[in-house]
Amino acid sequence: MKWSFRKRTAKPRAHRPDGVPGMEASGTRSVAIDTGGGALLGSVLTGDSATAIQLPPEAFVPPAHVPAPPGVDNLPARPALFVGRARELERLDAALASQGQAVVQAVHGLGGIGKSALAAHWAATRPHGHTPIRWITADSPAAVQQGLADLATALQPALARALTAEELAERAAQWLATHTGWLIVLDNVNDPADIAALTARARGGRFLITSRLATAWTHATTVVRLDILTPAESLALFTRITTAQHPGRDLDGATELCEELGHLPLAIEQAAAYLAQNPLTTPRAYLHFLARHPADMYRHGAATTPTEHTIARTWNITLDRITTLQPHAADLLRTLAWYAPDHIPTTLTGPADPPTRDAALGLLAAYSMITPDAPTGTVAVHRLVQALTRTPDPDDPHRTPELVDQARQQATTNLHTAFPDTWSTPATWPTWRTLLPHIDALADHTTPDTDTPTTAHVLNRTGLFLDDQGQPAHAIRHLQRALTDRTRVLGEDHPDTLSSRNNLAGAYDSVGDLGRAIELYERTLTDMVRVLGEDHPVTLSSRNNLAVAYRVAGDVGRAVPLFEQTLTGTVRVLGEDHPDTLISRNNLAYAYKSVGDLGRAIELYERTLTDMVRVLGEDHPSTLTSRNNLAGAYQAAGDLGRAIELYERTLTDMVRVLGEDHPSTLTSRNNLAAAYQAAGMWGGRFRCSSRRSPTGCGCWVRTTHPP
Repeated sequence: MKWSFRKRTAKPRAHRPDGVPGMEASGTRSVAIDTGGGALLGSVLTGDSATAIQLPPEAFVPPAHVPAPPGVDNLPARPALFVGRARELERLDAALASQGQAVVQAVHGLGGIGKSALAAHWAATRPHGHTPIRWITADSPAAVQQGLADLATALQPALARALTAEELAERAAQWLATHTGWLIVLDNVNDPADIAALTARARGGRFLITSRLATAWTHATTVVRLDILTPAESLALFTRITTAQHPGRDLDGATELCEELGHLPLAIEQAAAYLAQNPLTTPRAYLHFLARHPADMYRHGAATTPTEHTIARTWNITLDRITTLQPHAADLLRTLAWYAPDHIPTTLTGPADPPTRDAALGLLAAYSMITPDAPTGTVAVHRLVQALTRTPDPDDPHRTPELVDQARQQATTNLHTAFPDTWSTPATWPTWRTLLPHIDALADHTTPDTDTPTTAHVLNRTGLFLDDQGQPAHAIRHLQRALTDRTRVLGEDHPDTLSSRNNLAGAYDSVGDLGRAIELYERTLTDMVRVLGEDHPVTLSSRNNLAVAYRVAGDVGRAVPLFEQTLTGTVRVLGEDHPDTLISRNNLAYAYKSVGDLGRAIELYERTLTDMVRVLGEDHPSTLTSRNNLAGAYQAAGDLGRAIELYERTLTDMVRVLGEDHPSTLTSRNNLAAAYQAAGMWGGRFRCSSRRSPTGCGCWVRTTHPP
């Protein structure tokens, strides 16, 4: 029930619950009057067995005539180690210039961000000129009522035993409504309705509100969103606390620790207090404790740190309320904890229907647990909120191991669902680039023993995209883990495991580690023939890839027969126009070129380019590479005119379709520069690049992957 102000109707009674005696009249229609002391100090009620209640003289002074005595302020001690926040303090100062009725200021932000500290510091140190200053905890209607009752008691102590809390609160509200110049800090408001009656009624002073709610302050004169400290400010706060009693102590790792804690003031204070209490523990050791024992470190501070002021307890209070209002919101927060902290697309928010999803996102944003970015359609979560949320704690109802495990699996499923169908089509690359930071974060925050087949699939496809984008080292990290996962879960001979091994070999090939690439390719091809058969499409791809590795290693004697065998197989199994057949024909043409058989090479290249244009289109990446390869064959045959013409056209199209920095674009630019050089055009328009195409010049690796 929301607390509101109302005038109390007196009720007949013989004794008040607060112990103040009354006088009871007996008899029908009787009246009792106390004239002790020569003055009427109460109200007379008529009626059967009515009661006259004694009140002190102060109760009959109208609130408008009650002055504020000295010492009525109750501002909590301002933070001794307050740092930064200059911009926010200036915004609060600027509200003083507002003319008219009561000025309402709202400071909102994540729990632990320092809202109360900012309010206390501003009220105590800035030249706002308001008096008296009263601090009211406003996290519930009862708390607001009690804060007002305390104000009435501070103004007129004699009323403390004469009136109920409700009556005292009403008297304080009347006092605020009839006086000016006061400052009331309403701290930690959970629901604007709890204070609406008060702020609407008392218009002669200033209300400064702090709240975790971000979206409820449309009528406030000034709304200040409080964010994290800057790196310099957080380090200064950390250093001042940890060195207060131990000057000159070892602060190795302090910068990294502040970064790990996301520059959140409460987290900085909690860690610094722990280290101040334990002078032999360094910041780097604390980082180690966070990594090994996160649940304990988030739950505990120093011996003097109140339990309710730790990170875990602070956010649990918010989560308790969120869970009550919208249980799906808490589930969603646990899911978001597994991604990168910034630019999380709504496609990763799970399977809930749009109204439920939007309601959950709105509630999390309202309580500052996430920060939405409407122009990009993404959300951000403070990294420490994420770290705590994905840390299981059997003693925390919001972070039980079962709930954390469910959230990890949901995050993985969301990524899998959001994947484009392919990784090699330029139209899909923006989506891949949006998802990549979140895939990396999931991999970083999980361990292989918790991976599922879905995890392996996510990592495998991501590795293929990265390899295609010329990032083989990054690709290897994900492909190695995908292979480990599939071997453990599916076994050595499962087709998905064999595909993963092939794809890892391709990344080794791209990075130039041909020894490991060829060893894996040979082993994989042998197993694929045994498990899937000679003519399975995946086996054909594996044979193609081994042939490419042989050619790149200079072993054309083994490469050419494998290319020929692969092309024969793909024509028979897949048909003349299948993209894999076109790739096989291109690769065989390149092998012929490598051994000097330019006639057969050019014939195959020309046929392949014609078919690719017909089957895939002019702008398909494979068509562009085929045109580049034909230009290379013309150049090798001495026909520099046709070579340069094709190279120029290809480079223009690659820049348009693939972008300036794609590996194939770099290779194309390099090839054109070499052709210019061969033609004596030293002042060519393009600089030479030594960057090698990830698959070798002109030759494709066909990756194999599960459907």
